[in-house]
Amino acid sequence: MDTTRRTVLAAAAAAGVATTVGGGGTAHAAPGRKPVKELFGRLADGTRIYRWSLANGGTRLKVLSYGGIVQSLELPDRHGRYVNVSLGYDHIEGYVTGTTFFGATIGRYGNRIAGGRFTLDGTAYQLSVNDGENSLHGGAQGFNTRVWDVEPFTSGPDVGLALHYTSVDGEMGYPGTLRVTVTYTLTARGDWRIDYRATTDKATVVNLTNHTYYNLAGEGSGDIYDHRLALAASRYTPTDAGLIPTGELARVAGTPFDFRSGKTVGESIRAGHPQLITAKGFDHNWVLDKGSTDRPVPFATLRDPGSGRTLRIATDQPGVQFYSGNFLDGTLVGPSGRAYRQGDGLCLETQHFPDSPNQPAFPSTVLRPGETYRSTTVHSFGIS
Repeated sequence: MDTTRRTVLAAAAAAGVATTVGGGGTAHAAPGRKPVKELFGRLADGTRIYRWSLANGGTRLKVLSYGGIVQSLELPDRHGRYVNVSLGYDHIEGYVTGTTFFGATIGRYGNRIAGGRFTLDGTAYQLSVNDGENSLHGGAQGFNTRVWDVEPFTSGPDVGLALHYTSVDGEMGYPGTLRVTVTYTLTARGDWRIDYRATTDKATVVNLTNHTYYNLAGEGSGDIYDHRLALAASRYTPTDAGLIPTGELARVAGTPFDFRSGKTVGESIRAGHPQLITAKGFDHNWVLDKGSTDRPVPFATLRDPGSGRTLRIATDQPGVQFYSGNFLDGTLVGPSGRAYRQGDGLCLETQHFPDSPNQPAFPSTVLRPGETYRSTTVHSFGIS
């Protein structure tokens, strides 16, 4: 075992967490700690919001019952020093009033639906509109604003939380009563796995994801333009002025959208490409080369050269929304006490494509009675 890994494992052990760093596997200790529950705050109506803390395999995760929000994700650097690598707030008010979706569980439909409208089985539905004339991330009161029932669990060496929410027929304009379970698991390797499950009593559309903003150098540490990103995607979906896909599956070759061989986020973000000008940076859906799969397949690697922290993501979904934090404007302050400015975090939201209900050529997001929506995304952490 090299000196770097020895240092990291020793730091994790001293912190009382199982001593296997994600992507490693050379040293195993006891299973992760039993999830710990604490009061995080109260909503205006007095509803108590709790924070659950998990630790396993060198990874520490804190999750809120409000919005299923990842409030903190702590990882060690090559010297064993832990920092929170996810953007967010240290108080409930920020999540209630904010519009950035920091760390949130997103639904009923992640990303945008044009005009907030779609037709299913001959019936037209009007959704909540909250992004100009479009519906974004489920509408004005999407799953990120809901209070979830949380069940902690341990399963062998793994620890986790099962979050449950029932979205009633007509909520935000969507048809059908949708029963949702989102399971966060920290494995003995330190991987963070998200499993989504949903059933409905009426035909509907579903596209669930997580909206964590990553800065592997630490939240509040500055921008992510020197992070190196690789995406196994040969195509992406260009958008119109409202960031709605045009329907084209455009080749990334020869454009700033080509991350196949890996490059820094900042290398071409100011290239002057019309799509980058419209979105003020990257805010697009990449079409993963692997397509939809029956198990999670790796597609992305993110690395911060300063700390050595790495993130590898695998999913069964056909797309990922890479958002480079374009609309952070310095008015929001994180737990570090530092303001978040443009590019201070990035999102990699595994998903079906935006506006799929209005794009027949895109993979379908329709869920019918008797069917079960299933999706899994795995985040693996390491040091290089």
